[in-house]
Amino acid sequence: MPVFQWSGKNKKNRGRKGEIEAPNEQAVRSKLSKLGITSAKVKAKPKDLFENISFLQPKVQQSDIILFCRQFSTMIDAGLPIIQCLDILHTQQENATFKKVLKDIKESVEGGATLAEALQKYPDQFDNLFVNMIAAGEAGGILDTILQRLSAYMEKAAKLKSQIKGAMIYPLITIIIAVVVIAVIMVFVIPVFKDMFEGMGGALPLPTLIVCAMSDFVKGNILYIVGGIALFIFAFKRIYKTEKGQILLDDLSLKLPVFGMLLRKAAVAKFTRTMGTMLTSGVSILDALDIVAKTAGNKIIEEAVYDVRSGISEGRTMSDPLSESGIFPSMVCQMIAVGESTGALDSMLGKIADFYDQEVDQAVENMTALIEPFMLVFLGVTIGGLVIAMYLPIFKMASIVE
Repeated sequence: MPVFQWSGKNKKNRGRKGEIEAPNEQAVRSKLSKLGITSAKVKAKPKDLFENISFLQPKVQQSDIILFCRQFSTMIDAGLPIIQCLDILHTQQENATFKKVLKDIKESVEGGATLAEALQKYPDQFDNLFVNMIAAGEAGGILDTILQRLSAYMEKAAKLKSQIKGAMIYPLITIIIAVVVIAVIMVFVIPVFKDMFEGMGGALPLPTLIVCAMSDFVKGNILYIVGGIALFIFAFKRIYKTEKGQILLDDLSLKLPVFGMLLRKAAVAKFTRTMGTMLTSGVSILDALDIVAKTAGNKIIEEAVYDVRSGISEGRTMSDPLSESGIFPSMVCQMIAVGESTGALDSMLGKIADFYDQEVDQAVENMTALIEPFMLVFLGVTIGGLVIAMYLPIFKMASIVE
């Protein structure tokens, strides 16, 4: 159905504009008249030349999904029918990609599909966790509550992900900048000093000779070095795509000196937050564990969660297999055991998640405080050492002249 752009004035004589989907211009004017819009100018919306080129279209961000959940929840709580809510959300959506998704979801629901079934067609925007919680909300008649829980969960999950990325990116960027600066000094700066020293004659200090030799090696093999780095990155990605490689690298990441502990705490926070949210929303524990395992993001944790699921299907508690995995701290296992025995597992998981969110905050702060002086020392020693090595002959010459 074509889309029309309109502009006009409302009953208070204030300018308004927007877009309406309608079969023709007359239908648009009829709708605007019912809305009290006068002096309306209507024109067909020009087609986007790149609408069929997927990589040129805007991506749906998690913030778009969170806002969608909050607005949807508010409208349902106000008593609006689902189709009308979807129509309003589709009309107001500014992201072109998400707008198309919402339009198709609305049409699917109009055609008789449940909201969960309509959302399931878009796994890139709505994952299994989202769809299952919506299905539980529809079955229990608490869709507005479920949407509120989803938005709160996604906000906390996005914050956790941002913290982990920030903690990882900071040292990585620092190291990359240091390597680039050192490479520039080695390839362009040191050869100039070397030519100058050779013209002056005389024996050069040992540090200067070492730096000059390093510069010759880097300059003469720069293509091989860059190719080796590119080959390493390519091989790393290829290995990580294999199941054995992924298990090996994920296991190694959890055992890293500083980052490993941070990743473990983040994994506990994500596991307990997701499980607590799903159980509170009425999703069965086996379905919840299956979804948590698939969204773990780490093969070692995924296998541990599947072991828990197998144990529960055999009649065991959740806390015993978690304790046997060796990944989850004993305190977490004990608190989950208490939650199971008291019948308040969902609320206990929420408390554990809140606690470990704070632990991740503290771990990121501590790691940043630890990395900053280390990076400063690293940059000072490497770059400062190169500069001093190249100035040693000049100092030597100055002392001879005196």
